[in-house]
Amino acid sequence: MRPQQFDLIAFDWDGTLFDSTALITRCIQAAAVDLGLPRPSDEAASYVIGMGLQEALAHAVPGLARERYPELGLRYRHHYFAAQHEITLFHGTLEMLAALKARHHWLAVATGKSRRGLDEVLHTVELKGMFDGTRTADETAGKPDPTMLNELMREFGAEPERTLMIGDTTHDLQMALNAGAASVGVSYGAHDPETFAGLRPLHIAHSVPDLHDWLIRNA
Repeated sequence: MRPQQFDLIAFDWDGTLFDSTALITRCIQAAAVDLGLPRPSDEAASYVIGMGLQEALAHAVPGLARERYPELGLRYRHHYFAAQHEITLFHGTLEMLAALKARHHWLAVATGKSRRGLDEVLHTVELKGMFDGTRTADETAGKPDPTMLNELMREFGAEPERTLMIGDTTHDLQMALNAGAASVGVSYGAHDPETFAGLRPLHIAHSVPDLHDWLIRNA
């Protein structure tokens, strides 16, 4: 069976499927303090979620010399991996993904996470085999560059007009726009949904059940 409108549905991870926005924000702030730097505001730290790690930390802590970016990254990873057991998928995510798989969509993840970080969460029993393809920011260009989405489309032979990107940040939606793909924004993640308007999302979902319902009716 051919899906109604989109063959390939790509999801961002943090803040879209995984309830990790608050933890990532705290870890960026803690890493900066560890290095004796001013604590970034919640807004500055959450804005960079979805970018590649080095680019994100450089943006959130602009006063840091470039040669110290790896040190800041190590402190961020220290805090994140120590606390990642505290976070889970948003309620209803597994049911939504299973329903889309049953409708023969290809499901993918396009994320600013590292390959190590993504693989650790995807190896859980309930997620094994759920996604057909994944791309991380440390193995290709980070968002909003369209490369990771272009690579996924090539992998599955999906045309841009048959591809949907779903994410919680302007970086996700801009990547979709840059790749010629459609997008849906979610309002419960890192960025204020009022910033999505110029990026032409087809829908802004305010919860996973809202997203699930829209996808079943429109994807």
